[in-house]
Amino acid sequence: MIPVGLKKRRPIASLLQSEGSRRAIGPGPLLAVLIVLFVVLLIANLGIGAVRIAPVDVVAILFARLGLDLGVEFPSQHDAVLWNIRLPRVLLGILTGAALAVAGASLQGVFRNPLADPGVIGVSSGAALGAVIAIVSGFTLLGNFGLPIAAFIGGLIATAVVYVTARNYGKTDVVTLVLAGVAVNATAGAVTGFFTFVADDDQLRSIVFWTLGSLGGATWEVVRTVTPLMLLGILILPLYGRSLNLMTLGDNEAAHLGVSTEKVRLSVIALAALITGASVAVAGIVGFVGLVVPHIIRLTAGPDHRLLIPASAAAGAVALLASDLLARNIAIPTEVPLGVVTAIVGGPFFLWLVHATRRSARGW
Repeated sequence: MIPVGLKKRRPIASLLQSEGSRRAIGPGPLLAVLIVLFVVLLIANLGIGAVRIAPVDVVAILFARLGLDLGVEFPSQHDAVLWNIRLPRVLLGILTGAALAVAGASLQGVFRNPLADPGVIGVSSGAALGAVIAIVSGFTLLGNFGLPIAAFIGGLIATAVVYVTARNYGKTDVVTLVLAGVAVNATAGAVTGFFTFVADDDQLRSIVFWTLGSLGGATWEVVRTVTPLMLLGILILPLYGRSLNLMTLGDNEAAHLGVSTEKVRLSVIALAALITGASVAVAGIVGFVGLVVPHIIRLTAGPDHRLLIPASAAAGAVALLASDLLARNIAIPTEVPLGVVTAIVGGPFFLWLVHATRRSARGW
């Protein structure tokens, strides 16, 4: 019997099923496609460059490092290039792409709007500002973790400002969210410009690296430093999938179903800021990955965050591997900044998304 004044609500599973009924492929085919793309791009990134390494040599070198001899002879130069230069870069690209995509999917879920993204709402620029301040001030108190922690603090502050500004009567207004993100990006960019002006030559080169984005600084030490921070968010955020599904019904409904909405929201935002800050600290500002990738997965596999977030991690790794491969080889012998490549693809997609959102909602 339903109490007077209350409407019978459809279960969240049926809501998600109806919203995802038009998806192009299911989880199984999606996983297969992502695995194939990942393997192909992994071998391509390890083999293509100034020193060409045949795919069979790439596989043989990787297995040799694992103690397995495939009977394939390869030059020692190829082994050194792959192990010391390309593999750290590829691993950093995988972690960065997965982290940015997971952060984007989680922020879109917790804010309940399609425009939330680490770059759009100012997290990336805030993280970059934190990293720039650490560079110019020579902050070395925490050793190798100093730069990621400074970027995390900057990203967290930017996220908090945007969140508080856009939150009104328990709801997050999409227009205010975007406008607050624009304001935070502009402010962070201005302060970053000031530190660029006062920086010396060595610091200036580092600052330019952060603002354009690149995986060129990848080393095994860098990979070891940021891996724990990135994996913390990449592995934990998918656990909030069910809660984010319920929060799509609204905070009150989710609370009645046992979800501590404010706790979930703060945890998701903090973890998203952490992995975004770590990504910016090692790869600079790589825009639009957190916006484009979750939407592609949502269009193909549906809106269920229990699938959306982990699938976005895999797709984000694939997207960044493809972008970095293009950045390294499109203008040989020079290297195009990674952030430029992702922006060329992500910018038009963002315009299409804004247009589609306005049409579906008949205005904001």
